[in-house]
Amino acid sequence: MTTDPTPQDKADLALAQQAATEAGQILLRHWAARADLTVTTKRAGDFLSQADVAAETCLRTILLGARPEDGWLGEETGETGPARRRWIVDPLDGTTNFLRGIPHWAVSVALEVEGLRRIGVVHDPVKGETFAARLGGGATLNGRPIRVAQTRDLSAALFGTGIPFGAMNHIDDHAADIARLVPHCAGVRRMGAAALDLAYVAAGRLDGFWERRLRPWDIAAGLVLLHEAGAQTAALDKGDRPEASGTVLTATPALFAAFASILRDQPTAEGSRA
Repeated sequence: MTTDPTPQDKADLALAQQAATEAGQILLRHWAARADLTVTTKRAGDFLSQADVAAETCLRTILLGARPEDGWLGEETGETGPARRRWIVDPLDGTTNFLRGIPHWAVSVALEVEGLRRIGVVHDPVKGETFAARLGGGATLNGRPIRVAQTRDLSAALFGTGIPFGAMNHIDDHAADIARLVPHCAGVRRMGAAALDLAYVAAGRLDGFWERRLRPWDIAAGLVLLHEAGAQTAALDKGDRPEASGTVLTATPALFAAFASILRDQPTAEGSRA
């Protein structure tokens, strides 16, 4: 059920969309000249370039310029002190795709108010797609309403995930997840940009998604989109919250129980089932 926006919510959503779009324009300019970028490695498989920094600087200038009392959490510039309102941003989700010329990356902007995520925007500059949502206001793609898919049969469902890389110590857990799930569904996609994966579930392009150890900026905007598009969302571990644990498990309401049951059916350290 949607509710009429307050003037503040309406202004915040417009501001988030403006910031994401302008950061996206900066990224497109760097994308066109990506061979000239200087790239550093934060850890194995995790890269940083001037494009990431320039996009986050743009986001911070626009968002905090308009809302100077707000707090901040950005992937590249870190966190400010506690505040009633806080912007959570990923200036370039899918940096590896970006650097390799794969046209699947996005800008993610979310607003959290008193611990509750109220605004979410995921902007894909290459495809010209902006997924946006405000709490209680539904989710849209380029201004048109979106909802999760109507898939009801797990065997017809298409899921997304993120595969661990480098020396991450949960690679075996994730491989086991895939081995359990694949026999029951139509396929699993690993596209390399969690923010877009969550937006794609909200838009009905994927029927569900799961991943471990995501950071707040990876999922903040996507969680708002999922909520407003009608997805069911939880942490992989029962009783936990995605915002706290960084593990996300989401699917259409019709598929969630079966999907969650497969992924949560893991051996414990004692050899029993979870």
